[in-house]
Amino acid sequence: MTETLNAVLTKAVELKVSDIHLTVGQPPVFRMHGELKRYGDVPVDETYTEAVAKATIPAKLYETFVEKGQIDYSYELKGIARFRVNAFQQRGAISLAFRTIPTNIPSIDDLQVPNVLKQLAQTPQGLILVTGPTGSGKSTTLAAMIRYMNETMRKHIITLEDPIEYVHTHESSIIDQREVGFDTQSFADGLRASLRQDPDVILVGEMRDLETISTAITAAETGHLVLATLHTWSAASTIDRIIDVFPHGQQAQIRVQLAGVLTAVLSQRLFQTADRKGRKVATELMIANPAIANLIRSEKVHQIPNVIQTNRAMGMHMMESSVKQLLEQGAISYETAMPYLKGDE
Repeated sequence: MTETLNAVLTKAVELKVSDIHLTVGQPPVFRMHGELKRYGDVPVDETYTEAVAKATIPAKLYETFVEKGQIDYSYELKGIARFRVNAFQQRGAISLAFRTIPTNIPSIDDLQVPNVLKQLAQTPQGLILVTGPTGSGKSTTLAAMIRYMNETMRKHIITLEDPIEYVHTHESSIIDQREVGFDTQSFADGLRASLRQDPDVILVGEMRDLETISTAITAAETGHLVLATLHTWSAASTIDRIIDVFPHGQQAQIRVQLAGVLTAVLSQRLFQTADRKGRKVATELMIANPAIANLIRSEKVHQIPNVIQTNRAMGMHMMESSVKQLLEQGAISYETAMPYLKGDE
């Protein structure tokens, strides 16, 4: 079974597939450049997906999977690629989704994300958020920032991930990578403990709950650079999401704290290219300046897009302008770009 799975995964890597789905009653399904395509015509059955789950889920986590009905973990094909995997129960059977993680960590230049991220990576303390929907490349952007720090600075970097995706080696920096479920019980536990581990930079794979968000803000306040992700679609919605997590009575204080520590919000999406042979990233970048901080404190977050549009010299830009640029370059089609050309992002 493992040999069959590895052959499918190896083929997926060769074809530059981003995701592989194993669902009972369907052949393996690849997501290529944003589109789903069947691989072969032999459907997988319940016995196969159960065998894949047992072979790939770490023994320590299998009981949790049976109890909760889903689990996140990583799987590695030596010398080929790593995969972030989610196994889950559906209609009494097991399905699995594999996300391909390339062996080589891309650079900021490779990703064609804003070059100003190199400057932001040099910030001694604060909170940098990378946001966007699932599959928009958030983890890859953060990995590229960590790579840049690792190559150019002497830092102690601690990452908290669920699961570990890109594996970093020690270069100029020391990088300790901790996996939720193995090395720490939760993001919040790992984040609290990291404050006693002499970090310069802390990467939080996802700010999922009030405790994690609160501890991340505290870490940024106490002299650390904190990098994290959220599933939000813009800078303004990111700030609203963070504040709304807290009880009403604490929100005024959180606004003040967030205004003091927020360094930047990069929101991103991946779009299928016009030739349907790849994907291009479009971004929105907000860099916190005194005007942004004042809007956060005074509950005028809805005015942030105006500040972004009037501070392009700092590198700030809206998602719409990034999409327009890709459209003008012929990189994406008008049909792909159209939903984002409303002037309200």
